[in-house]
Amino acid sequence: MPGMVTTMVSRRDFLQGISALSVSDLVRQGAEAEAISAKAPSEPPPQQLNGTPAHPEMECGNSLVRVRVSGSSSDFWSLERRASGQIYRFGCPIFPLGGKSVPATLKEVRAGGAVERLKNGVTECSFEGPLTAAPSLLLRMTFRIAPDNPVVRFRYSLANQGAEAVTFEKADGRLTYLSMSFADMSRVKEVRLSDFNSMLHSDTVSEFDIPQRWFAGELNVAGPILIGESQGHEALLLAYEHGSQMPDTFLRFDLQPDRVVKLVAVKGNYLSGQALKVFDSVWMEAAVCPAGAVASQFRTFVRKYLEAQGESRRPYLYYNTWNFQERNKWWNGKGYFTSYNEERMLQEIDIAHTMGLEIFVMVSGWHGKTGDWEVNRERFPHDLKKIKARLDQHGMKLGLWFNPTMAAVSSKILAAYRSCILSWKGKLAEPGDVWGSEVSYPMCLVSAYADAYADTVIRVARETGARYFVWDAVAQYGCDSPDHWHGTSANSEEERSNSYGFQLPLQLVRIVEKVKLAYPEIIFDFDITETGRAVGLSFLSAGRFFLINNGPYLVDYDLPHFSDTESDNIFFYPGTARTWICRRPLTYDEWIPSNLFLTHYLPDDPASSQLVNMASLILGQNGIWGDLPKVSEAGVQWIGEVMGRYKQVREDMAESDPIRTGEVAGVYEVHEKISNSSNRGAVVLFSATKGRIVYVTEHTPKQTFWATPGTKISFDGQGHAVLENDMESGAAIAFFGVG
Repeated sequence: MPGMVTTMVSRRDFLQGISALSVSDLVRQGAEAEAISAKAPSEPPPQQLNGTPAHPEMECGNSLVRVRVSGSSSDFWSLERRASGQIYRFGCPIFPLGGKSVPATLKEVRAGGAVERLKNGVTECSFEGPLTAAPSLLLRMTFRIAPDNPVVRFRYSLANQGAEAVTFEKADGRLTYLSMSFADMSRVKEVRLSDFNSMLHSDTVSEFDIPQRWFAGELNVAGPILIGESQGHEALLLAYEHGSQMPDTFLRFDLQPDRVVKLVAVKGNYLSGQALKVFDSVWMEAAVCPAGAVASQFRTFVRKYLEAQGESRRPYLYYNTWNFQERNKWWNGKGYFTSYNEERMLQEIDIAHTMGLEIFVMVSGWHGKTGDWEVNRERFPHDLKKIKARLDQHGMKLGLWFNPTMAAVSSKILAAYRSCILSWKGKLAEPGDVWGSEVSYPMCLVSAYADAYADTVIRVARETGARYFVWDAVAQYGCDSPDHWHGTSANSEEERSNSYGFQLPLQLVRIVEKVKLAYPEIIFDFDITETGRAVGLSFLSAGRFFLINNGPYLVDYDLPHFSDTESDNIFFYPGTARTWICRRPLTYDEWIPSNLFLTHYLPDDPASSQLVNMASLILGQNGIWGDLPKVSEAGVQWIGEVMGRYKQVREDMAESDPIRTGEVAGVYEVHEKISNSSNRGAVVLFSATKGRIVYVTEHTPKQTFWATPGTKISFDGQGHAVLENDMESGAAIAFFGVG
């Protein structure tokens, strides 16, 4: 492609370099005159630190924001909010090369190639120039700008174009991706996405105001989102795309007494002594908008523009077989796979269809040997052809579970990639059980095995027709081998382990993108139901998260586990309590749409349990699992009716910002999800006790509605809906704008 870097490097030389850009993302467009242009200065040209005139600025943008690139030290590039004219200036990145901190100020700046338009409408512009301190090093800045959103996605690529070798070596300062002054910000806030809450046994979002004393004390915060608000009620947002579990971080924001904030590398971002060929930074975000709109604008960016293909953002309804497999073991005294066969799957598919579900996910047991991931023909003698045919008949999609890190002892892929077995402190990992299948070796995804596994997924997609995959049991750490892509014998075990942990979430993204080159419509979910997994913005650039399995275990609550014949999950049963656990992480919805955090609710009778579970599900987490054949016919039909109403407004609800009144599991808990643009959506009421609830909507919704029995709806003089319910059933649903 014109203007794009096409040089390929070996994985060993691949320091970070996981590009979120794939060939399938791009639709060739002619260069747009307004998208990127040289800016003729209207005043005397600025001076570089050495007193020489700086080069003309280059710029790109949309109707909301403008990016100007100059390449100087303190004004490397700037972001302007067009409505206010306020400009925010970014300091240049600083790289630890040859034992010195090398600022990436540019000798000159030029356009990096033709403007590109991605499939989701985002425009990509690039600029490049040689480093002032080392002209053989070329820095490229890539900006992705949506047509109607103020969030700018960007990253840097540093390439050595000279004959002389350049290596990464620790210097006095850390690798610094950006710096920005918050001196004019009256309030600074950190938003964390990976705070694991043991009471919920789930990751949660947390927000913290950063006091002045933290700047004075030169503390640091993890983010990955940092927000500053000015007295003029304008907000600046900075963010980075990676993933880890708090408090373990690979990047962080360093705070300085002069209120300058720097995004710096903590560990694993590069390998000491490794030759620089092409180094790609993580993707980052910057936005400026009215303070009250920053969460909404970022949420819209994640929903519409962070992931290029868009299929993963659609609020499909999911069914997953695992809950019944667990019940079969713990409640029925059988094995996980005793009833896991073609006949049972076909029965479940028919019921799931009647319930209105759209993606049918077969979990562990559909396969034979891990690693090879071929269909288990003892359980499914027709491969999955009959299952796929039944799904096609109902207009549903097939989903499959993987543990991408495991390869069976006798698998063909292990024979070919035995050198990629996880290694720790000089010892290969031992093979282990994978839910009763053949014992398997743990494999390193930061090695050549990653591409072999991606090729395997492509084959499985081709052979089975599956268009949804969920990845389970992928831990952040586990390999310090000197023979993979995360270091050599010249690096310490700790450095190799950190490099593995840093690269893992980026390799997961790369695998997804390779698969999507063949099948762009595939949806990937990454299971984060346990601690120690890579949670952050990185994977959301390619897929979604599978958030909660069964919630807390007995051990989380210091409760004894008396029998090996009973499940150690607490919230494993129908009723209200499980929904409390599952609804708590809906706080993510302020920043990231809730349909990107798949969570499963139970369809079991009685009707009161079905009501509270379906009322919770429609807030966006969109999953069901359970023993479908045991659900009453009346229950199946009622769930199907509710899901049918939900489908009429689910896109409206997915785009709407959440409004919650009251605490989860309290006596007055109300969720309003009504679109600003269409006035369609839903209001859901919950109460832990019986008693009359009255709620008046913030929006003025459509006045065509459907509500569960006992819900009285009227409209006041301004068009706000007034809902009343005596909460005899513990929950109530009202859809607005449905037929």
